[in-house]
Amino acid sequence: MSEAVTAAVADPAESVAVAPPPAAAKPSRHGKPRRQPRYHVVLWNDDDHTFEYVIAMLQQLFGHPPETGFTLAKEVDAKGRVVVLTTTKEHAELKRDQIHAFGADKLLARSKGSMSASIEAE
Repeated sequence: MSEAVTAAVADPAESVAVAPPPAAAKPSRHGKPRRQPRYHVVLWNDDDHTFEYVIAMLQQLFGHPPETGFTLAKEVDAKGRVVVLTTTKEHAELKRDQIHAFGADKLLARSKGSMSASIEAE
């Protein structure tokens, strides 16, 4: 090494302060990062959409296989509502908006628009 390089490295007056890395999430009391709050995407029943529509929508928007879509379609028909996804708030809002934008059921003339959906805290 040359003397100039050695002097620059060895001179503590010219050292650079390094900031600690930013924290991703505040740790809890136990030292683990806290998980983001989770939200349910809730699909609401109506009489203006067929099972085929619900199954196709859930497959396209959520990647649910047809069997899962059919199970969820039966539940929303029987109970009036069904949770189709639980995720972070931003993702839940996106999926709710995608349901609202999916459009009318082309198999039913009375279907004028998309199904209703909402989000709620887990």
